[in-house]
Amino acid sequence: MNERHSLAPFLQNLCYTLSINQSCPGALKHHKNAVKECVFVATFIIGLVILFGGAALYGRFCEKVFGPDDRQTPAYAKQDGVDYVPMREWKNSLINLLNIAGTGPIIGPIQGILFGPIAFITIPIGNVIGGAMHDYFSGMICLRDGGTQMPDMVRKYSNKGVFTVYQIFLSVLLLLVGAVFIYTPGDIAATQLFGFDGKATSVSTWVIYGVIFLYYLIATVFPIDAIIGKIYPIFGGILLFSAIGIFIGIFVTGMPLLNIWDSWAAPVLSLTGADGTVGTFTYADYFSTKHFLPIFFVTVACGILSGFHSTQTAIISRTMKSERQGRNTFYNMMVLEGFIAMVWAAGAMGVYNLALQEPNAGLATGTVGVVCKYLLGHVGGIIALLGVIVLPITSGDTALRSLRLSISDSLHIDQSSKPKRLGLSAIIFALVAVILVFAKSSPDGFNLLWRYFAWSNQTLSLFAFLGISVWMFENSKAKWVWIPLIPGAWYTFVTVTFIANAQIGFHIPWTPAYIIGVCAAVAYVGIVVWYGKKRAARLQKL
Repeated sequence: MNERHSLAPFLQNLCYTLSINQSCPGALKHHKNAVKECVFVATFIIGLVILFGGAALYGRFCEKVFGPDDRQTPAYAKQDGVDYVPMREWKNSLINLLNIAGTGPIIGPIQGILFGPIAFITIPIGNVIGGAMHDYFSGMICLRDGGTQMPDMVRKYSNKGVFTVYQIFLSVLLLLVGAVFIYTPGDIAATQLFGFDGKATSVSTWVIYGVIFLYYLIATVFPIDAIIGKIYPIFGGILLFSAIGIFIGIFVTGMPLLNIWDSWAAPVLSLTGADGTVGTFTYADYFSTKHFLPIFFVTVACGILSGFHSTQTAIISRTMKSERQGRNTFYNMMVLEGFIAMVWAAGAMGVYNLALQEPNAGLATGTVGVVCKYLLGHVGGIIALLGVIVLPITSGDTALRSLRLSISDSLHIDQSSKPKRLGLSAIIFALVAVILVFAKSSPDGFNLLWRYFAWSNQTLSLFAFLGISVWMFENSKAKWVWIPLIPGAWYTFVTVTFIANAQIGFHIPWTPAYIIGVCAAVAYVGIVVWYGKKRAARLQKL
């Protein structure tokens, strides 16, 4: 919007709604009572307290339940100079953070905050008891089982049928991840960093895709410490700068954020249609019409929970020097991803409330640039954009690396041989290229790709929760099985309800879809408990 004066009535109304007796945002910077500034961000701050405070308590609890010790890790026992390589804790932590933090904790929260400030509470709670726990136990079980990858973990703690479904499901998801994480950083780089149009017909678009593609190939084929172990600390620095910079910018600029106790019905100006007609948006309307359950928990994805993460923690299980490093490497890095999600959710709400960007889920990638440049200025915004571009790239390369490892382990293909690594990688990259061309060339290609990616990403976590639950039964920890069962049941409900209703699924009306989701969640708990007890009883007889 170029008519800045037209924003004045809106901003005054917004300030009144938030119970701030000042015009915003500029007057807020000079407010005599700094405490009043916190009114804008009270719910956001409460969410951060839940995130870090809850993580400190629940993370230690999860660590105590697992029981790490001083046994030799696979990095030493199976050291091969390629995938089994001892690396320092800080490097493992950064690599894991970059592996798991793709576009999910950015694009997802930008869309999810449209449901209102409830996102500031649901993200941290879900992260602490769901996502971080999922990452910790899946990583630690793979570590203790000799650095095994997730397919082998699922095979060990389930049966042949479940393993087969998982293997197919995983392979498809990792291919989708590879394609999505070329598409999104490529388009952001093309349109917001270099100023190109980002169209499928533009040579510049495919040149940028090609550069990312080449990096993926190099990172997939070469030893983990040759590329990833050396370049990731630099990427990690950029990532932390962008997240912390935006976090500070939220307070410095006094961004007006809604609280859960405020009215959600205050209008937010939005540009609608090609003619520039000004419409309105309210969080209350979006919350009531877009089905917070289950849509929110599929949309936000990585900031709360991501099944994709289990494939990445398994990689790091082969480079850790000690089991005692697990809580920081696995659990705390997922908590940091939750922090990134919170920051981007707040930044997006701020620019929506200031009418700097239309509140529209379909414009999430554009919102990224608005947030960066408004909060950090031109130079800082460029650096922050680099962090946003780095996130998906550093997840995409390890997704394809994980796919290579999973296929090679299943088919017993020796990965110490460079020609065999290159041959297997060539097949994988050819499939990714096909998906990428389809997504970019088809008008609705990427939207379809993203929907399937988001749903399958959350569904994949159910296999990890199953494996964790059975492991607990087999290791005399049955009394703690509720730890994975609660999020497992919840995401069974979420994913089944979503796919039952969705246009990409079965088109079932919402009421029966909810009933189906509840029944599926109950069945999941019953089957997992029955199977876990059966496995434990079998071990006792041996």
